[in-house]
Amino acid sequence: MPPHTPHRRRLILATCCLSVLIVSLDNTALNVALPALRSDFRTGVSGLQWTVDAYTLVLATFLMFFGSLADRIGRRRVFRTGLAVFVAASLLCSLAPTLDWLIAARTLQAVGGAMLNPVAMSIITGTFTDPRGRARALGVWSAVLGVSMCAGPVIGGLAVEVAGWRAIFWINVPVGLAALTLTALFVPESRAPRPRRVDPVGQALVMLLLAALTFGIIESPDLGWSDPLIAGSLALSAGALAGLLCYEPRRVEPLIDLRFFRSAAFSGATVIAVAAFAALNGFLFLNSLYLQETRGFSPLAAGLATLPLAAMTLLTAPLSGRLTGNRGARLPLVAAGLSFMAGGVLLALVAGRTTPLPLLLAGYGAFGAGVGFVNTPISDTAVAGMPRAQAGVAAAVASTSRHVGSCLGVAVAGALAGSAGGGSGTGSAWWTTAGCGAAVLLIGLVTTGRWARRTATRSAERYREHEPAPGPAARAGN
Repeated sequence: MPPHTPHRRRLILATCCLSVLIVSLDNTALNVALPALRSDFRTGVSGLQWTVDAYTLVLATFLMFFGSLADRIGRRRVFRTGLAVFVAASLLCSLAPTLDWLIAARTLQAVGGAMLNPVAMSIITGTFTDPRGRARALGVWSAVLGVSMCAGPVIGGLAVEVAGWRAIFWINVPVGLAALTLTALFVPESRAPRPRRVDPVGQALVMLLLAALTFGIIESPDLGWSDPLIAGSLALSAGALAGLLCYEPRRVEPLIDLRFFRSAAFSGATVIAVAAFAALNGFLFLNSLYLQETRGFSPLAAGLATLPLAAMTLLTAPLSGRLTGNRGARLPLVAAGLSFMAGGVLLALVAGRTTPLPLLLAGYGAFGAGVGFVNTPISDTAVAGMPRAQAGVAAAVASTSRHVGSCLGVAVAGALAGSAGGGSGTGSAWWTTAGCGAAVLLIGLVTTGRWARRTATRSAERYREHEPAPGPAARAGN
């Protein structure tokens, strides 16, 4: 295929950015609509948790699967299918007559979303072959991701105030249709030279692990930890984890290559991603309920109150990139951990019905700084020392870990708040987010030193020694 012109490359990048815009914006915008959903559907905290977590759970479960599938059958084909499913499911969400229907439509929406982000990354890296141009393109893509996450609460608040919570899903339709049109016109078909095999057993075990664990956490305040259903779901989750640990090492191309975890740097990046995004999404979930139901803020005012989070994210993300490039991942991870801790401790100590707004905004700004500092070192540390052929898979595991953290953060924060009926439970949840920040700090210190780098180097060398020889697919072109 002849090289793309600069104009066409920019159009392909814009198409991929539109996809990440609607996937990220949708979830953060919905947090502001949670009180409206509770009022319309007369549901409790667990119903709100499932509305958010049905989406993040499916994303976390299928992200790697659809990335591998796109490498095999065609990235453009999977990308277009994902856009169509996401747009159709968004319409279904806006028409949902009950909470159960909304959760079902959110699940379908996440299936479409899982086809978009990993495939968009592959399309971008395949289109921008020059290292400098690729870095700039990924920088634009990451900036759109950060802006959409942070602008979500403001846009969601405005939509809820003007037209109700259903308007949040209407936004996805014209953006998704525009992305579909651009994909049909400008995005070429491509496949991986050596696509990874699909691992259906590993996929089923991951789904079972996350679904059972999330169910046990979310439903525990209503049913109690001693309830047979809760105990059974947690036991099922543990059994699925044991099954993964036993089954995956036996496959030539497993869904999750456990050899990666011999690298302390990779293991640290994975755990940090879970902790950081658990803190962020637990915060977003609780903060919407706190501002609107405890403080009486309107949806728009609640969204505007999170602007310090967005501003600090935009300010610190470029700084984190420069620090990671020049000094390594340790310094930005320490800054991220301290920022999450400061925000969590401040809100745990002062958040109440009459807390002065400047104190709350300071806490939100601290959270935003943590988000800005943490993203780049997670991605950088995850692939540090990995063989080039496996760097994409390692990055996909790190991305999946972010969604796992998002899912668990909402589950745990809502369970803590629900178990105490708000009040002290919300305080406990703020302390938990501070604990996640402490985990980012400590793990970042341990897994970014010389010892961790040596384990990454040894892990890469062992991987190369046992890497399977390329098959016929490796000799096939695009």
